Amino acid sequence: MVRDGYYYALASLVAAGLIVWLASPPWAGIPLAFGAFCAWFFRDPERQIPAVEGAIVSPGDGRVTDIVGVERDGRPRTRISIFLSVFDVHVNRSPIGGVIRGAEYRKGLFKNALGAASADCNEQNIVTVDDGRQAVVFKQIAGLIARRIVFTKRVGDAVARGERIGMIKFGSRCDVVFDAAASVQVRVGQHVAGGSSILALAPVSAPASPEREPRNAEREKGVLR
Repeated sequence: MVRDGYYYALASLVAAGLIVWLASPPWAGIPLAFGAFCAWFFRDPERQIPAVEGAIVSPGDGRVTDIVGVERDGRPRTRISIFLSVFDVHVNRSPIGGVIRGAEYRKGLFKNALGAASADCNEQNIVTVDDGRQAVVFKQIAGLIARRIVFTKRVGDAVARGERIGMIKFGSRCDVVFDAAASVQVRVGQHVAGGSSILALAPVSAPASPEREPRNAEREKGVLR
């Protein structure tokens, strides 16, 4: 369970104890139920991280709502949007391994995260991870209910693919933007798991072949100098 879950659960237990002491025990069921929900909501299960080269994994649990081509910095990109309902795990993970080159928090609105406009106008944290061959942009986007975005890393930090990097509380959206040359592996409507579901496969450059010794006709004839 995420640390925040312990805080909510403990506060609920304290509230329940006060209600039992000052009022009627049956009313204590309300804060106890809320505490149980928070303990479940802030769950943080372990995930099997794919070791596939070039894999871009999902930053969170949820349903793929959109796959669209976009332009970023004058280059064609693909954007995959994932909606995290209140029933999904809300821990966010890095889509690729690399170094965090940018983290920009933008204040904004709290519109329904299912709407296309939320990608630009909602409050969000925009993270860029670079592995030396590609840069993947990952957005933590607040929703209608979600009001707090947590990001635990800093610019310059090295992260592994699927590593925990934060969370969004109580319903939200994640966007992943990557090079259009990557092959998309999911479809709209599919449910994905953070850290373990492969969203796309980026092209992997073939290793350079070793340099061959220049051909020497005289050497081939047995004439050595």
